[in-house]
Amino acid sequence: MHDEKKPFAKDTSRAPISQRAQNTKESEKGSISNMVKVIINDVEVKVPMGTTILKAAEKVNIKIPTLCHHDDLCLAGVCRICVVEVEGEKTLKAACSYPIIHSIKVKTYSQRVRRARKNIIQLLLRDHYGECYSCPKNNNCELQNLAEEYGITSYKFGHTDAPRYEQDLSSYALERDMDKCILCRRCVRTCIDVQEVGVLEAINRGKETKISTYLDKPLSDVICINCGQCIDRCPTGALKEKNSIEEVWRAIDDDSKHVIIQTAPAPRAAIGEEFGLPAGTCVTKRLNTAIKRMGFDKVFDTNFTADLTIMEEGTELLGKIKKKLKENDQSVSLPQLTSCSPGWIKYIEYFYPDKLNHVSTAKSPQQMFGAIAKTWYAKMNNIDPKDIICVSLMPCTAKKFECEREEMRASGYQDVDYVVTTRELAKMIKQSGIDLPNLPNSEFDDPLGTSSGAGQIFGASGGVMEAAIRTVYEIITGHEVPFEKLRITPVRGMKGVRDAEVPIKKAVDEWKFLEGKSLKVMVAHGTANAKKVMDMLVEGKLEDYHFIEIMACPGGCLGGGGQPVPTTPEIREARAQAIYKEEEGLKYRKSHDNPFIKKIYDEFLTEGPCGHKSHELLHTTYTPRGKWIGEDKKAQNK
Repeated sequence: MHDEKKPFAKDTSRAPISQRAQNTKESEKGSISNMVKVIINDVEVKVPMGTTILKAAEKVNIKIPTLCHHDDLCLAGVCRICVVEVEGEKTLKAACSYPIIHSIKVKTYSQRVRRARKNIIQLLLRDHYGECYSCPKNNNCELQNLAEEYGITSYKFGHTDAPRYEQDLSSYALERDMDKCILCRRCVRTCIDVQEVGVLEAINRGKETKISTYLDKPLSDVICINCGQCIDRCPTGALKEKNSIEEVWRAIDDDSKHVIIQTAPAPRAAIGEEFGLPAGTCVTKRLNTAIKRMGFDKVFDTNFTADLTIMEEGTELLGKIKKKLKENDQSVSLPQLTSCSPGWIKYIEYFYPDKLNHVSTAKSPQQMFGAIAKTWYAKMNNIDPKDIICVSLMPCTAKKFECEREEMRASGYQDVDYVVTTRELAKMIKQSGIDLPNLPNSEFDDPLGTSSGAGQIFGASGGVMEAAIRTVYEIITGHEVPFEKLRITPVRGMKGVRDAEVPIKKAVDEWKFLEGKSLKVMVAHGTANAKKVMDMLVEGKLEDYHFIEIMACPGGCLGGGGQPVPTTPEIREARAQAIYKEEEGLKYRKSHDNPFIKKIYDEFLTEGPCGHKSHELLHTTYTPRGKWIGEDKKAQNK
């Protein structure tokens, strides 16, 4: 199934890169026992044979500049900015890809090296159209930083004075400006190796080389899943999210509009990085204060509808388990797959459309929030829903696409009007002259601001699964999950694919048929890992599993394409720990304990989870993506 769709993503022969990257990482960890002595700038260090000069230098705190290198990606060695002198070698060598197989002496900043690096930077700047002030990566551009570091004050080799390429603005989520591209191929390696989608590639040869899509089509006409991971790794402004800042400001400035914002947990654990705070600093309540000072009428918590998602998705799961295992209804598709990640949904629509029957019909928390805001909340506060502007703060560029989907209008209006990424809201806060790190705390507004810890952990890979198990297990057994402090550790962590079993020793009467069995679950993050899971599903290897969580981005939402740059494995781990730490301090830890969740079912969704009204507002089904190709072209006219 996956390979049948690959004509959209030309040149799949590069898949072995993943294995080469894995081999490199293993050597850097010291999996090869032979140690080699290296002298770098007269500093001696011993490293495992096969370690690169770049990694050896890092061990003794010697910085070597890079552009094409990224810790998430395989080796490339294409930009050459990391060149160094190796004693006995006639030419300079790329430190990022030079393997150390015997004792060597290295100079990283000799006159020859400095001159070569300056020339490389100048050559990159020659073809880099535009100026820095209007670039979205101004002050966070790796090329700009290197130019400053190496004292570039003029264009030695000239500077292009006219754009060569037309910008690609066709997508709801991403924009491409290839005049700012430096051909580092980070985006290509991200799309192929990290996500295994394969939208981007280097085409043409020589000076005509450029990064493009299959047949040089716009993003709206290829299999882009809008995950934004390419943006996260782009060192310049060649890739960026579709900007919604001005539209949101116009809404705030319009007195006839009631402007509300929902904030997801992952941005709250990361936005502090945009203000100089260490990775893993949660600023949830300070962010509430900032948002209120900016002029939003209400600030709500996406975690409220994450709790609602658990009630709906969990009830759906239990219904399927009962039908299949007790009533022997073989038409029921298990395992059930999560539906929270719009990048993942677009991925399965493209590559595994015949498995869409496994996907939960529950909408994502973002879209549930919009539907509830323009129905229940509007009615409760006597506000005409046409006057409500619903904004989402999300870590995810694909959320921009999701809110525009035709089926996301259950309220009679577009349920979510605008999505701003973590980076975009940080810019808005700075435009407001607000000093986020030093603000006092503020609470969320009710009724959509009360949430549980289960909703909070949606931001980390495995969080949706953990939240669901806390509720589903308690419904089946009448008792809390048998894990200390509700920490379901088997589903936590950064391993790409992980599975777990939760034994059911005793069950209440309705679920007696599950006694002695186990709830079997699986978690995957990053679509390369999603492919592994889906291939197992296609091969019939997951028939005894009940529930599988899949997130499109590495690390889950906390590693989303709209998060602060850079994002590294260490930064993702720090954000995850911040989310878990904040979760344990919350009053409610399980979705079904949230009093406002009980209230909404008592007053509004009176038939309960998965009832008629819930299905109208909170559920949907998805379509094989081939039908949707080209649909994003509508974004060109917005």
